[in-house]
Amino acid sequence: MGNINFLLGMIEEAERNKEIDKVAKERIDAKNAFESYIFSMKNTIEDPEKLGNKLETSDKEKIKEAVSDAQSWLSGHENGEKEDFEEQQKKLEA
Repeated sequence: MGNINFLLGMIEEAERNKEIDKVAKERIDAKNAFESYIFSMKNTIEDPEKLGNKLETSDKEKIKEAVSDAQSWLSGHENGEKEDFEEQQKKLEA
């Protein structure tokens, strides 16, 4: 009976850890997606073959400022929640 209780306890702990791991993975995926989007935006506006030469200087500066703000936010919120990263990415996309 002791072994069964021990095994049941191990199974319960594994289930709890599974949920914790799922939440952590979602948070990391959201952070990585946001970082990737920042990098992509930065490259797109600086590349003359993409948008670099096609944007007005004032528009380019606005985008650069938004990208810089996003990078600053990310630096200060490395351990943010999934929803935080998604919200910041939506702000940058707007």
